[in-house]
Amino acid sequence: MTFIDKFKKEDGFRTLCLTVLSGIVLIISFFKLIPQLPFDAAWIAILVSGVPIIIGAARGLITEFDVTADLLVAIALIAALVIGQYFAAGEVAFIMQLGTVLEDVTADKSHKSLQSLINLTPQKACLHTAAGNKEILASKVKKGDILLVRPGEAIPVDGRILKGNTSVDQSIMTGESVPVDKTAGEEVYQGTINQQGVIEIKATNAGNNSSLKKMINLVRQAEENKAPIVRIADKWARILVPIALGCSILIFFLTKNIYRAVTALVVFCPCSLVLATPTAIMAAIGNATKKGILIKSGSAVETAAKLDTLVMDKTGTLTCGKLQVKDIIMLNHDLDKTYFIKLIASAEKFSEHPLGKAIFTYSQNYGIAAEDPESFTMQAGKGILAIVDGHKLSIGMKTIDKKIMESSPDAAKLIEKIQNQGKTVLPAALDGKIAGIISIADTLRLESKSTISRLKKTGLSHIIMLTGDNEAVANSIGQSIGMTDIFASQLPGDKASTVKELTKSGHFVGMLGDGVNDAPALATASVGIVMGAIGSDVAIEAADIALMSDDIGKLPFLINLCRKTRGRIIFNIVISMCLNFFAIILAGLGILNPVTAALVHNCGSVFVVTNSALLLAYRE
Repeated sequence: MTFIDKFKKEDGFRTLCLTVLSGIVLIISFFKLIPQLPFDAAWIAILVSGVPIIIGAARGLITEFDVTADLLVAIALIAALVIGQYFAAGEVAFIMQLGTVLEDVTADKSHKSLQSLINLTPQKACLHTAAGNKEILASKVKKGDILLVRPGEAIPVDGRILKGNTSVDQSIMTGESVPVDKTAGEEVYQGTINQQGVIEIKATNAGNNSSLKKMINLVRQAEENKAPIVRIADKWARILVPIALGCSILIFFLTKNIYRAVTALVVFCPCSLVLATPTAIMAAIGNATKKGILIKSGSAVETAAKLDTLVMDKTGTLTCGKLQVKDIIMLNHDLDKTYFIKLIASAEKFSEHPLGKAIFTYSQNYGIAAEDPESFTMQAGKGILAIVDGHKLSIGMKTIDKKIMESSPDAAKLIEKIQNQGKTVLPAALDGKIAGIISIADTLRLESKSTISRLKKTGLSHIIMLTGDNEAVANSIGQSIGMTDIFASQLPGDKASTVKELTKSGHFVGMLGDGVNDAPALATASVGIVMGAIGSDVAIEAADIALMSDDIGKLPFLINLCRKTRGRIIFNIVISMCLNFFAIILAGLGILNPVTAALVHNCGSVFVVTNSALLLAYRE
């Protein structure tokens, strides 16, 4: 794209170019660098930067009856022209446009999450008919069609398994790292991954009714319906415009001096008001960036400062999202534990299942070498059968014969106890007898508990955990780290609905997530926060703020920084307005003229910028 094309098509780039041009011609005007010009160079700044402000303010007032900071600037600009202060008028236009440029730098970046979600939609499907199998487009699948899904393939539509057993990676929908065992009669969802055996499914939802398409629509609707943030400067302008006009009229009636009245309007030009928000936000974003926190927009800073509720996904945020063996309990006390670990690790050596990989990794971490099994059979959705060192091994609840389980009542009680702790249980039978029980679970982040405690100290009234996991796992983890509320078995739509309900009840809700399944909730929340380093592209695009590392311990700093920034913005506005009111009094007394008035309001602008810059050094 050429410079001219970019100038024509991109509003932000055009504004930047015109602002730079305005600054250059103002320097020429002030120092009279080109005396040959037949007009004051400041007129160029007035035309390229001032006229759009006047037109925009007039349009907003006439068509929408909306009073903004632009209207006050337009009045000041026209007033300066009336008394022949062209440099002052150009300066007013330049500073206003400079504020616009700074806001553009920190403006909302469009959430391009829809295309990323669409890319996850399977494109092909294998249609099973009496005449044989036929590959068709997934978009052509109709409700009731019979489909074959092979290991490693994405399931093309929502459906119900007719034949076969498998394990399905449902992380795209639930965010949970543990694959779910599926057998005939159970539901599967579009976009989830078939990891083990060949399955035959009957399509139950296709096209726009599929779970993945519904998730896409949730993100689209959330982004379209999110209420726009009204600038603080515009809120104040609705009060200040009538005050400024009133002061000018009062000065005219008291002094009968139109020059003083116009000077009052010039000195009341809200340059510092316009700069108060973008400069503070830029400083806050700069500080956050140094800490590994990417804030995408100024509105995200302002909204995050008002949060009273924080909703957090479990897997990948509060936990590491990696399965680990938590304990191995021996039931056969005559068997050496190290030898038992070697046997089960050898049995799982060729397993592609995350649970099997966790066992193999566990043995490697303890320096226990695993051998190749003499035979290995993966029973999709059930577990494994193997022969290692002459011993027959069965690992998994569904691979162990029911009589073997019944012959060990202690094992059944222990399994129930461990499951109630929120862990996945794998019993292991050796030569027809239960030899031990392996418990596996996701690992809680070390900083999770302390972070929740610090978040409560920031004043958040509700800290809520959402998870696609079962209630036992959710309660075990949530209660251990001090969550105020816990919601289990949450699908993407459920998470988004929970966030929406909290918002409807009057809360400012922040949502912390990391996966594709969190995207609708991230987009629905007042502020979406994503774990950037491990989060999916979809989640990152749907969020307003990204933690570029996986350290949730930065959340309290983020919230405190945003609150500090909002306080600094309000402080800047109050001080600048007090300075303006004082200057109006001086203008009414005739002490200030347009030149000295411009100097006064420039001093206010310098104060605002300097005070905002201090946020760069803010520490929690």
